[in-house]
Amino acid sequence: MTVFQALVLGVVQGLGEFLPISSSAHLVLAPWAFGWQDPGLSFDVALHMGTLLAVVAFFWRDWLELFSEAIIRRSGTKRASLFWYLVAATIPGALAGYLLEDQAETTFRNPLLIAVMLIAMGVILYLVDRRAAKRKGLMEMSLADSLLIGLSQAFAIIPGVSRSGVTMTAGRSLGFTRETAARFSFLLSTPIIFGAGVMKLKDISAGDFTLPFIIGIVSSAVVGFLSIGFLLRYLTERSFTMFVWYRFALGLAIIGLVIVRTF
Repeated sequence: MTVFQALVLGVVQGLGEFLPISSSAHLVLAPWAFGWQDPGLSFDVALHMGTLLAVVAFFWRDWLELFSEAIIRRSGTKRASLFWYLVAATIPGALAGYLLEDQAETTFRNPLLIAVMLIAMGVILYLVDRRAAKRKGLMEMSLADSLLIGLSQAFAIIPGVSRSGVTMTAGRSLGFTRETAARFSFLLSTPIIFGAGVMKLKDISAGDFTLPFIIGIVSSAVVGFLSIGFLLRYLTERSFTMFVWYRFALGLAIIGLVIVRTF
């Protein structure tokens, strides 16, 4: 892998992990479209490390407060409850990742399937966001709400669905504001990204810490941090429509490229 390729994939991961456009889809499609070699599992770890650094750097105060309320003080506050709701919501996604890991690395990496999921999830996101109410804040989250959002996260094992996209869609369908749905999605991403990185640590060695590996970590971390801040600001005044159109355009472009390569 060249430094340029590592930089491109790091930027793709940093954008796709937090914007509702599917990082896994883009990481499959970029090498496929440009004819690059598969970067391998070790580089995948680098990208996960980068986005983990991004979300921790952005939300470390939130996590410190939640952990303090729930574990140290053991209080019955809404923040303490929110901590345990996040723990509960993590379980469905973690189970899906564990049980379907082989399919995620093989069957689900089909460009045509990815294109269909990009478009289908775009339609669902658009319809839900357009019709959903905008009344509930983060401290109004219930255990049932968190479990439903966590369950939706399991579908993100298929590239093109988008973990952030499906959890934000679920949050909007439950009546949460766009910003709240995004914030809960980002908080929920912390244990999932951490777990995915830990599971793949066994596949790397000291020799994998090359310049492209480091570039992947840094670029995905910096771009991821900026993406989080951008989306939270953007959703205070605007809808998800821009991302829906992007999903449509990318999905159709993939289908077109598949047809061209077939004939």
